[in-house]
Order: sequence, then structure tokens, then C-alpha cells
Amino acid sequence: MSVWLFCRCGPADGEAMWEGATEAVVEGRTFMQVLSEKYSPENFPYRRGPGIGVVVPAGPQGSPMKDRLNLPSVLVLNKCGISSAGDQGEIAAFCAHVVELDLSDNKLQDWHEIGKIVSNIPNLDFLNLSSNPLSEVALDLSCAEAFVRVRRLVLNNTRVSWDTVHTFTHQIPELEQLFLCLNEYETVSPSAAPCPSLRLLHITDNNLQDWNEVRKFGVLFPSLENLVLANNNLTSIQDSGDTLCRLFPCLRSINLHNSGLNSWEDIEKLNFFPKLEEVRLQGIPLLQTYTNTERRSLIIAQLPSVSMLNGSVVTDGEREDAERFFIRYHLDYPEEQLPYRYHCLVTKYGKLAPLADIDLRPRCHAKVEVHCEDKVELVSIRLDQTVAELKKQLRRVVQLSTGNMRLYYIDKDVACAFGPEEMKYSSRALHSYSIRDGDEILVVPKSK
Repeated sequence: MSVWLFCRCGPADGEAMWEGATEAVVEGRTFMQVLSEKYSPENFPYRRGPGIGVVVPAGPQGSPMKDRLNLPSVLVLNKCGISSAGDQGEIAAFCAHVVELDLSDNKLQDWHEIGKIVSNIPNLDFLNLSSNPLSEVALDLSCAEAFVRVRRLVLNNTRVSWDTVHTFTHQIPELEQLFLCLNEYETVSPSAAPCPSLRLLHITDNNLQDWNEVRKFGVLFPSLENLVLANNNLTSIQDSGDTLCRLFPCLRSINLHNSGLNSWEDIEKLNFFPKLEEVRLQGIPLLQTYTNTERRSLIIAQLPSVSMLNGSVVTDGEREDAERFFIRYHLDYPEEQLPYRYHCLVTKYGKLAPLADIDLRPRCHAKVEVHCEDKVELVSIRLDQTVAELKKQLRRVVQLSTGNMRLYYIDKDVACAFGPEEMKYSSRALHSYSIRDGDEILVVPKSK
């Protein structure tokens, strides 16, 4: 009779708990133990073909997925307490088709053990080693060779040294994406050789405040297209335009969320990245005093080549509105304080006049002349009231009961052409007559 075991990966301490077993196994789990028990045909109901348990077939090396397991090409084995590789022959047999592997939040602290896993997965493209205790472990060149086929490497919250990072970038010829978040970096160490293949660097939540450190990425990764620097408190961008153009010739996207930028000159310098198309700039001190509309408009106007701001497409119409807003926003600035971009936009649109301040709210009151027989009196009336309510207001003015008066509205501008308009419907609101100051209300007694 088989014993039911399956892996529940996810306890807070990162250890795998085995439900149905008499004791919890807390240390020394191997990659193959976790893999085989998680995807065992006995525990994985959607298997194909006959067989029980994990079987390594005889014959040429390859993945027996079709015969024994529904082992997916994307393996997620995070928080399983893995500390070593296990049998390399089994890894090679079962993982030949695997392309993505998540080993985050395990207990891996030996690069040689990780290398044993990776070297036996020949098609591995993506590897996540986040939150493994690797900060004190050196990576030698012979071990790094096992990672040669990886294109996307995630080392978040590992606190790996820059020497380890450079070893990877030297030994992985087609590395395209590198994730180094939460590693407490305050500086960036130079490398003997650049990594021309890297396109994306995700290095958020470190402490890279000095541009002299950030600029090193241009030398390290000359083909960099996407730079994600959020939550680093970068205080300024110090290089000249020519230097920025030379350092980051391919940069298309930059994320500076929650940086410490506090100057419009820093925003203007983004224009010197020759291929920049997308910018993310939320949560910076410079923009705290502006409204949301002002923030977006002023940034769009400053960055004429950017087509995506904070994740939203900048349309042609929005850009024109923003640029016109930028001109009007700076109309009262002294000449010596006007930004360079202001003069460029004045050349494009001319020196625009301020927009007229038009109050489109409906009028609430009007002062009208009330005529009754030979009596004329200037009365302020509420326009949100009805004809019946106006009659009540005029009782004391004309000394007539509401039932004994007819009201006529006289528009002072068109009275000669159309004459008085009888206000015969008691429930009609006064604002529907478009009454304005200076118009007349004629009160005629019904008894006459």
C-alpha cells in the first residue's frame, strides 16, 4: 500500500511540510526529492501512462514526461527548504524540457549545488534564486559556467557581491535580464569587461543615491534598454548632455519612482538619452506641491520624445494641451527664471495669452424691475424658485394676492421684437427663462 505524501510549499520559515507523514522533514531536502514528491504520479492526478512513483528510465538521456509525469516546463519550487541538488542523473532525465525554474526562498547557500541543478537542465532560460542565503558565498568561474544558457537571472534579496554579479555577466554570453533588487547596494563596483548582451536591469529598493554610481551601469551594460531604479532615493542626474548620450545610447525606458529628484534640470536631462520613450516619475519631491494635472502636463511638455508616462500613452492631443499649458504656466516668471523648454515652445506656438476665466456655474440671483400699474421697484429674486414661489415673494411688493396676479417676463434685449412672455406655468423654474440683471417682471391684476 502506498504512503500518501505531497509537498505543501509555503510555510513562513521556508521549510517544506509533508502532509500525511508522521514527522515533518525540516532540513536537508534535495531538489530531486521535492520535485519527485511534488510531481509523483501518486500525488499528481493528471499523469499520463502507467507507472507509480518517479521512475528514471533506461536508455538515452531525456525527459520521460510523456510516459510518467505531467512535469511542466515551468517549475515553481519556492519555499520548499531545498538546500542541495540530489541525484544529477535524475535531474537530467526529468528536466530536459524545463525552461523556467523558480527556486526562491529556499536554503541554497552553495553555488556548486545550484550549479549541479542548472547544468543538468540544458534548456533553462529563466532562473530565480531570490531570498536564498548567498551573501557570503563566492562564485568561482568553473561553477559559473553551468549558467551559460540562462538569459534571465533573478538575484533579488540575496545580497550577492558585485564580484559574483560580474562573474555571471562574464560567463553568460546571452544574459538579457538581470534582477538585483533588495540587495542593500550603496555603490556599484566596476568590471574588467562590459556585458553587451544585457537589455534590462531591475535594481529597485537599494540605496543608490549618487549618480556617480548609477552612471557606471552605462559602462557595464552598453546595450541597456530598460533601467528600473525605483526606490533608490537618487538625488540628481549630474552628467552633461553629451556624457549621458554616450553612456546610455540605447536606453528606451527608465523608472525613477520614489527617487529623490528635486530639480526640473534633472527632468530636462532625461532628454539627452537619445532613444528614451518611456519614463516613470511618481513620488519624487519635485512634484509634491503640484496637482496631478499640473504634474503630468509639465512633465509631458518637458519631455517631447517620451510617448509613455507613468504607464499611460501620451497622445498627440494631450501633448499639445500640455505644451500650451506649460507656456501659460510660466507667463508670470521673470525672464531669468524661464526654462529653456519655454523658449522652444514659444517658438512653436507663439506667446500665448492667459485663458479667459469664465464662470460657467448657473446664476443664482437676478435684480429685476417689477412693474405693477404705476409702481416700479427693483427686486432681487432667486432663480432656483418657481413661478408660484415668485408670486409669493411679490405679494408684499405689489399688494396683491397670488391668485389675483398675472406675471409677464420682459427680456430687455428682445422685448421690442417679441414683447412680454406670460409666466403662466406655476411649477416652471425661473432659471429656464434665462432671466438676467435689468430684465423686467410685469404684474397685472386679474380683476382688470
